[in-house]
Amino acid sequence: MECGRCGSPLDRPGDYCLVCHTANCDAVVVDIAEDRAHLTMLDGEAVVGETTITTRPEEDGEARVIERRNFAGLIADELRRKRPETVFAAGDREIIRAVRAETHYEFYRVAGEDPVAAVLERRGDRALEVVETPPKEKLGGRHTTLIGGRTGRRAISTVAEHPHVKKIVPGPIDAGGTGSQSGLRAKVTRADGNGNVRLLLRDGSSVQENRIVTTAMDRETGERVRDDLNEALAAADLQD
Repeated sequence: MECGRCGSPLDRPGDYCLVCHTANCDAVVVDIAEDRAHLTMLDGEAVVGETTITTRPEEDGEARVIERRNFAGLIADELRRKRPETVFAAGDREIIRAVRAETHYEFYRVAGEDPVAAVLERRGDRALEVVETPPKEKLGGRHTTLIGGRTGRRAISTVAEHPHVKKIVPGPIDAGGTGSQSGLRAKVTRADGNGNVRLLLRDGSSVQENRIVTTAMDRETGERVRDDLNEALAAADLQD
C-alpha cells in the first residue's frame, strides 16, 4: 500500500506516513478473539486495509498473564503504527481494557457478529457534535457529593470522557435502596426524547441518579451514546 498523499510505500496497510506525516486511516476496528485479533482500517466509510495478529493462548498461571500482556502489547503496537482518531473494539474485554490503557486513543466498544458492518452503519449516520470541554469541567449542578468514593468518581470520569457528553448533573442520594454486596455498580438508563440519559450509581443501600446531557438529537442517537457509555463502564469493571 502507498500513502494516499505523497505516494510513499507503507510497510503495512493503513500505516501513518512518516515521510509526509499523514494518516492513511482515521479509524481501526479491532475484533479480538482468544487466539487472534483482526484489525480493519477505515478511512471514512472505505476499508483501506486489514491485518491479523495471532497468539498462542496459555491455560493459566504466570504464563497466561504474560501471554495476555504480550498479546495486548502487539495490538497496541499495531494501532500506534496507524495513529487513528478512533478505535472500535469487539470481543475479549480483558484484552480490550489492556489495549485501551496502553494507547489512549478515542475508544468505543462495538457489539454484533460483524463489528465492521456495525461501525460502517454508525459512520453513515448523521454525525454527533463532539464536545471539546475537558472531562473535569463537565460536572455541575447543586449536588456535588458522589456516592462510592474513589470508585464513584471513576464512574463519573468514565462517562465524562465520552466526546458526546456535554454535562453531568449529580442528583440527590437516596439511602433507602436495596443493599448490594458487589460494591459500586453503574448503569446508564434508556435515552429520553431529547437524547439525554441518566447514570445510576448503586453502592450498598445508597442510590444516586445523575443526569447526563449529551449532544444526541433524539432518542435513537441517544441510545447510541447510552450503549457506548455502558460498554465503557463494563470495560472499567463497574458493571456485573
